[in-house]
Amino acid sequence: MTHSSPSTSVPPTRIAIAGFGAWGQMHAKAIDAIDGAEVVAVLARSDAARTAARDLVPQAVVVDDLDALLALEGVDVVNVTVPNHLHAATAVRALDAGRHVFLEKPMGLDLAECDAVADAAQRNARQVAVNYELRVSRQWGLVREQIAQGVLGAVRYQHLTLFRKPFRTGAGGWRYDPARVGSWVLEELVHFIDLVLWYAEADGMPCRVSAFGGDPNQPLADFQTVVLQWPGGATAVLSQCLGGFEHHTVLEVAGSQGALRTWWSGAMDRTTTPSFDMKLRRGDADAVSLEIPLSGEVFELEEHLRQAYAGFAQGRSVMSPQQARPSIVVALAVDRALREGRAIELA
Repeated sequence: MTHSSPSTSVPPTRIAIAGFGAWGQMHAKAIDAIDGAEVVAVLARSDAARTAARDLVPQAVVVDDLDALLALEGVDVVNVTVPNHLHAATAVRALDAGRHVFLEKPMGLDLAECDAVADAAQRNARQVAVNYELRVSRQWGLVREQIAQGVLGAVRYQHLTLFRKPFRTGAGGWRYDPARVGSWVLEELVHFIDLVLWYAEADGMPCRVSAFGGDPNQPLADFQTVVLQWPGGATAVLSQCLGGFEHHTVLEVAGSQGALRTWWSGAMDRTTTPSFDMKLRRGDADAVSLEIPLSGEVFELEEHLRQAYAGFAQGRSVMSPQQARPSIVVALAVDRALREGRAIELA
């Protein structure tokens, strides 16, 4: 059963999923709810992943090699859900094989990898949609609507906090290996960096990035506070704590004419029964609650896939490499600020 409102029609689309760990399996479940979309092939390297593929998508051809996956005929789109360090290379291979790509974030572990994905898409006249699913969220999208409609006036202040339990290790412990995950900023906080950049779009890119936290003796920072500054004086503060419990996000935005506060809480990030709310103050009036019918990454993944597949058929991307690149620029600056203990100026 679909979790979202299927307002976007998807023409027949045959999908291969490259990587079938926990998140690749979430992709399969989401695709199953989309009329017109079908998983026809899976790249699964472990016994557990192959067993899961046979259970979840029994109609799909299961292979253990990327060459074999890309050699299959009758595939329109490759969903890339391998560990982070393989994202860009897998996407480029799929694009060179003539497939559109739905690419999990981060697009790459550095800007060269990101640019290689963009270049491959252009070279092969194919589309890439990077999975920043919060952009299609009814909750986080409603924030954008209020800002775009001028309800808050000029955005001057954003404060976003993420308090959650530690990350899952991932297959073979990749999420705790800096060479494979990149950083924990790229692993999750990049989603929220993208949001605050989206909300501050009228101001362009920030000019300065500062970051504090983490253990200097550890390669991955389990907590950090980030400050983004814009030339006109606007600021955004983001904090990520991976030493908490459950999964809790709070966003506060203040502008010249109003303010907004919204939050999301669940037993885990992939829960289907979260709690959430949003309050908005216009001018001098008291704050009022705004209705949010549904919110959560499980629902938003399905909707983003739906929009991406429909876009591919029309020759466009719902979230292109060019649109995804600024969040990587800032995320890499955050990592550098943490590593070097100083503010990073962005040109």
